[in-house]
Amino acid sequence: MLDLRFIRENIDMLQEMLVNRGSNIDLQEFVQLDTERREMLSQVEMLKNKRNIASAEIAKKKKAGEDASEIIAEMGLVAAEIKELDAKLSEVEEKVTYFQMTLPNMYHSSTPIGKDEDDNVEIRTWGTPKEFSFEPKEHWELGENLGILDFERGAKLGGSRFTIYRGAAARLERALISFMLDIHTTEHGYTEHLTPFIVRREICEGTGQLPKFEEDMYKTTDDMFLISTSEITLTNIHRQEILNESDLPKYYTAYSPCFRREAGSYGRDLKGLIRQHQFNKVEMVKLATPETSYDELEKMVLNAETILQRLGLPYRVIQLCSGDMGFGAAKTYDLEVWLPGQNKFREISSCSNCGDFQARRMGLKYRPEGNSKSEFCHTLNGSGLAVGRTLLAIMENYQQEDGSFLIPEALVPYMGGMTVVKK
Repeated sequence: MLDLRFIRENIDMLQEMLVNRGSNIDLQEFVQLDTERREMLSQVEMLKNKRNIASAEIAKKKKAGEDASEIIAEMGLVAAEIKELDAKLSEVEEKVTYFQMTLPNMYHSSTPIGKDEDDNVEIRTWGTPKEFSFEPKEHWELGENLGILDFERGAKLGGSRFTIYRGAAARLERALISFMLDIHTTEHGYTEHLTPFIVRREICEGTGQLPKFEEDMYKTTDDMFLISTSEITLTNIHRQEILNESDLPKYYTAYSPCFRREAGSYGRDLKGLIRQHQFNKVEMVKLATPETSYDELEKMVLNAETILQRLGLPYRVIQLCSGDMGFGAAKTYDLEVWLPGQNKFREISSCSNCGDFQARRMGLKYRPEGNSKSEFCHTLNGSGLAVGRTLLAIMENYQQEDGSFLIPEALVPYMGGMTVVKK
């Protein structure tokens, strides 16, 4: 969430930012609401001041034994007017807050300006895609032929975009979760958590999923929400707290299932594991100071890259342009893994610095050394990695002509010594 005063004082700059982000939000609506709000505040303040002066006058008259009924009657009208204005002011302030909560974050100065994914910038690549002596299959065909991915029965249980993992696929998913968590906790310094999978509305508001993206969330009848990522829970752990600068940065990681309606993805990636309503992810979250947060972002990207490198999966790192970044991000890098079955790179991790955007929404602050005044933390998040997409990348990159696929060496101990998945 952007600071109210900052919005008020930078309308033209913010309008340009919104255009570059591909947003159609018109800030003139905010200007009108904010002007109305401030006029009402001024009126209420004037009336309350008038009431205070009259109260003193009434007390003075009563003490002197004089009649104060005329002033009392007048103050009754003033009280009614204040009550009416307070109700209207509350409505306007609610609209201003909603508007403030639906404005996207300012992008960092190093973010390339562009409309969509075609304007993203490739930063680096790693690994060389394997050349096959046969036509490589896509993961869903491999999985169905091996009997380890059951899309038909998954749809029978949950509808489209739900899948049953069976046998080696279920074990490989579990192995990947353990492998990723082990690397992040023992080598990268993250503290492992297991957090709730269902949270209150204000928790999703804190990280920016609500109110703007409510249609993409699964909601219970008592206004609770299934998390779409453990970024939501990890980032909110210290909501409404003031941390010491010496306690920062904090590195948190967690595995969780993620639940997404995929409301805006009609007709996209209908086959396979790319876009599911329920999937597993290992998340990385950092809380940092403004001075260190962008260095911490670069380290986070390297943490995610380590997983892909250990698994021997070719990938590229791209920086997202202004029009392709997420709502709360100030700067974002995506990692895209090579999928030979699809003959293209696909996103497997997204790492973002959100600046103080989320921290302001959730009241997360820190106190700088030698300073009594607290400031908002910077929050960062990244996939480390999306587990199902890692599994399918292994299947496609390590497939063999007979329809089997090899297990990457780093995962063999997690698979009980299994080196190949075959029919």
